[in-house]
Amino acid sequence: MKLSIVIVNYNVKYFLQQCLMSVYKAIKNIQTEVWVVDNNSVDGSVQMVEETFPEVKLISNKENLGFSKANNQAIRKSTGEYILLLNPDTIVEETTFDKIIEFMDKTPNAGGLGVKMIDGKGKFLPESKRGIPYPDVAFYKMFGLTSIFPKSKKFAKYYLGHLKQNENNKVEILSGAFMTIRKTVFDKIGLLDEDFFMYGEDIDLSFRILKAGYDNYYFADTTIVHYKGESTKKGSLNYVYVFYNAMIIFAKKHFAKKKAGLFMFLIKMAIIFRATLSVFKRMWNNMYLPVLDSLTIFAGFFFFVPLWEKLKFHDTNYYPDFIWLIIAAYILIWLVSSFYSGSYDNPVKIKNIFTGIIIGTIVILIFYALIDVKFRFSRALILIGSSYAIIMMLILRFLLHLFRKHTKFSIFSKKENRIIIVGDIYESERVKSIIEQVSSHIKIIGNISPYSKKEANQIGDIDQIEDVIKIYKIDEVVFCAKNMSAEKIISKMLILSIYNISVKIAPENSISIIGSNSINTAGDLYTLDLNTITKSNNQRLKSLFDKISAFLLLLFYPLVILFVKQKFGLLKNIFLVLIGKYSWIGFSDTQVSVTNNLPNIKKGVLSPLDSIKKNIKFADNLKNDLNVSYAKNYSVSTDFFIFIKGFKFLGRKVK
Repeated sequence: MKLSIVIVNYNVKYFLQQCLMSVYKAIKNIQTEVWVVDNNSVDGSVQMVEETFPEVKLISNKENLGFSKANNQAIRKSTGEYILLLNPDTIVEETTFDKIIEFMDKTPNAGGLGVKMIDGKGKFLPESKRGIPYPDVAFYKMFGLTSIFPKSKKFAKYYLGHLKQNENNKVEILSGAFMTIRKTVFDKIGLLDEDFFMYGEDIDLSFRILKAGYDNYYFADTTIVHYKGESTKKGSLNYVYVFYNAMIIFAKKHFAKKKAGLFMFLIKMAIIFRATLSVFKRMWNNMYLPVLDSLTIFAGFFFFVPLWEKLKFHDTNYYPDFIWLIIAAYILIWLVSSFYSGSYDNPVKIKNIFTGIIIGTIVILIFYALIDVKFRFSRALILIGSSYAIIMMLILRFLLHLFRKHTKFSIFSKKENRIIIVGDIYESERVKSIIEQVSSHIKIIGNISPYSKKEANQIGDIDQIEDVIKIYKIDEVVFCAKNMSAEKIISKMLILSIYNISVKIAPENSISIIGSNSINTAGDLYTLDLNTITKSNNQRLKSLFDKISAFLLLLFYPLVILFVKQKFGLLKNIFLVLIGKYSWIGFSDTQVSVTNNLPNIKKGVLSPLDSIKKNIKFADNLKNDLNVSYAKNYSVSTDFFIFIKGFKFLGRKVK
């Protein structure tokens, strides 16, 4: 066996599918075995591999063992002269494996090899070539000097910025996304260190290759796409902790005690710095607008209250001091109501602001009628305040819109994405039908021929694509893999990278169209599943329905238990729903939902099956149809209907 390819997968089914398609196109001339190790994915990855790629040697773990352990499982069973560790969110060219094997055969001292990688926009990924993260190198990287001086031999050593992107060179560290290693090297230095769970294992392995007397090479004669960021949200606290903790493990293992101590000090400082930055950034993004709203509305009341006192009572001290606590409660109700109505979504919908404040005002007036008379103040103040709140929230959002380049804020509806599809007429129509079903904010401008000659109804050919992008102001290009080789698509992505447009690839006979907007974001995709249930507004309403209904059930528990079968089970479920562990309504069968590409939502006490009479025996296809319909056509009224129909089963045990 010449080549063994090992792919570790965790919940990236569509990326894995496209990766395997590209792999099998590239191994036609090579004796190859392909291993997929799945780390207990819940998105149907295993079923997809079994059904679509039966020739793959599949290892299906019952828990997430991490990157190192999972790779080692397959490496131990591999028989290839060369072993390639490949990420599932990659696409290789048809000649990639031929070229790397030819190079390795001609370079006997090459222990490991990595290749040129680009992101989903065609931009070069600097981690394609890296240096050993010695304390000074790590310091320059962690505190931004590498970004300021990207070509410096000293400050940019982490990414070896002084080495050219398009030239083959010896390097120190290879990327785990594409890492080719001789089997004899593994026999000599051992497998991946299993102390590393997710990050750092490629640095450790590369370093051990060098210490064993071999060379690592950056090979620029082939290019792969790496949709970097799919496995982990890079801004999360978990990423900061896991990544930098891996660096600490590396330092303890390979550096002298004194140097390791310095390195770990720098790492801990970086963790504190990055974690603090991440927390404040998240808090700012989530809170700045509600805080501005509350301060603006509160400031208005400082003007309205004395004015109303003077006009109505001729006394500017008529109301007691605690009126400001009451006004603060008003503002809190308006903000909560505005949140659940979608007033803090981006882009802003003006109707959501009106809806939020009006509903909040109704709630305030209801409480106003119920509370003791000494806590009641003028209803006019409530109405004046609500009108002022609407006006100021609109003005505030318009002002933010004027500075949207800095705040990334928009008050208008999301602009349509202008798309062109590169493929023949028949494949383009198939791809067009998928896109139109899953996104409303798109405008498909036309079809580009993948060849040097266009047909009738096509707006241009592949050689004219840059002119088409400029003339039609295109935002996104979708390439049809059925009509173009991966090598040709990747070469075009490199050319189009200067236009800063999104690029997606539509695999043949697949319902997924995969792309990525940047190296720091998860890959995005179009699929036929309309995940209406996962939209932010529906998620909020679903959560609100759960909380309100759980509170009412708790309030009227002595009465409710007369109509529910499992009395104590109901009490348990009420608290589990209140703390957000479960929802009242979920999918009918976890396994059925997984195998049919449905989104991940909370487990439910009830399911769409509870809307049907219980004397029916439910087949899997019926469960699937009900689940799909629930996900695609979700509204909070659906939950209410199922809730009422299945009321007596609200105490059942959640499976």
